[in-house]
Amino acid sequence: MKLTYHWWLLAPVLIPAVGCVLLLVLDALLPRLGRSHWAIAAVLLLAGAAAAVPGVLPSADDPRDTLCLPHGGACLYSVDHVGAGLQLAALVSGAVIALLALPIRVPAERAAVQATLLLAATAGATGVVASRDLGSWLVMLELATLPAIALVALRARRAAVDGALALLTTALVSFAITAMGAALWFAATGSALLSGDAVLHAAQDPDSRRILVLAVVFILAGLGFKLSLVPFHAWTPEAFSGASVPIGGFLAVTSKIAALAALLVIFRGVTVLGTSALAAVGVLAAVSMTLGNVMALRERNALRFLAWSTVSQAGWVVLPLAAVSSRAVRSAAAYLMVYALATLVVFAVVTALAHADGRADATDLSSYGGLLRRRPLLAVTLALGLLTLMGLPPAVIGLVAKVAAIGPVAGGRMWILAVIAALNAMLGVAVYLRWLRILFGARKDPEHADALHPLHRILVIVGAAALAVTSIAPQWLLQFVGR
Repeated sequence: MKLTYHWWLLAPVLIPAVGCVLLLVLDALLPRLGRSHWAIAAVLLLAGAAAAVPGVLPSADDPRDTLCLPHGGACLYSVDHVGAGLQLAALVSGAVIALLALPIRVPAERAAVQATLLLAATAGATGVVASRDLGSWLVMLELATLPAIALVALRARRAAVDGALALLTTALVSFAITAMGAALWFAATGSALLSGDAVLHAAQDPDSRRILVLAVVFILAGLGFKLSLVPFHAWTPEAFSGASVPIGGFLAVTSKIAALAALLVIFRGVTVLGTSALAAVGVLAAVSMTLGNVMALRERNALRFLAWSTVSQAGWVVLPLAAVSSRAVRSAAAYLMVYALATLVVFAVVTALAHADGRADATDLSSYGGLLRRRPLLAVTLALGLLTLMGLPPAVIGLVAKVAAIGPVAGGRMWILAVIAALNAMLGVAVYLRWLRILFGARKDPEHADALHPLHRILVIVGAAALAVTSIAPQWLLQFVGR
């Protein structure tokens, strides 16, 4: 049996995957490169992003397939416009994280390992988007997860070890549940392919249909851990607060892109089962956005605040999937793109502040008092990011994202879920306004304050510009996922 290969189509996955191996070899040959490994990782990830760009162009074939079995057989790698957009988002966010980490002083040998782990995890995030068989889907999903555990632990602090252990325990349980779901999927369909045809054939038999629904529940629960959906969220605050600030951004953005991409692969296959099989998604979305908002209201640590924000935003990300419609996948991906941009910008601000004023000041919400007068660039950019997450003008892109998320639910006449989402949108305003109010409060000067690192300053400016431009023309961002 011979597969067909299209190397350029595989490039977004191959470049970071091969790059992490080459980076280890380079470190063995030139161990004095030190933090330059982060710069090399960023270049590799941006090269992968460039390879993904053709897939988001309107002229690109939809979908684009490779690794196809002979004689018109199934293709094991398939990426459509939504998938290409998610690959691009994962690679760009990984590159930004690498650049944020570049100025931070760590032992030279640790920088090489961290950069390699980041490349490996990002390769998994891009690969799971296009995987169309159970084997590669599971491998890529875990490749996106396991290196993140080591990235948290390598901060080498007590809080980091605790966070890494919480994440490791969760990852092991998540994998066991997901693998059980995959086994049930194979038992129901008799196929290792994640295709609608296999599901449709299984759905015609009542017994196979029951097993298939159970498989979907197990897989949804396993992915719920990775998406930080309630009640699978317990690891999130510990991991965020224990990790270095840039790695917290990786957990909040790139890891979530991988988890949603994995869920969308399953979602495309099970839509033929109807809304009953996906009813749990609506429940998880409603509970997650509510609990995340309530817990963020009482949080005083900036990183734990962002962790609870991630829990709440995860509910918004999966909200459209409660309605089985052609718009649901694109709406979920569109919301994720906006969330990823805004959250990455917020983490860029926190990272820049932590590097200049110290981690203790950057992670204490009260230390942001008077930031608008002390560091206006950081304050304005942070305000734009928070306004985007709450969905208020002038950050119009955030409002567009929330309308896109609620649209499929309202279109499916799921009015109770739509009302819960609307109430949480108002509660979210109170959550993020709490941080915004502190920016305009009494000035609190840090014990020591250095100038912003030039690279951090550039990234913050680019982030602010991206939020401003996409608010003026939201279609420039949403077109990457076919919206």
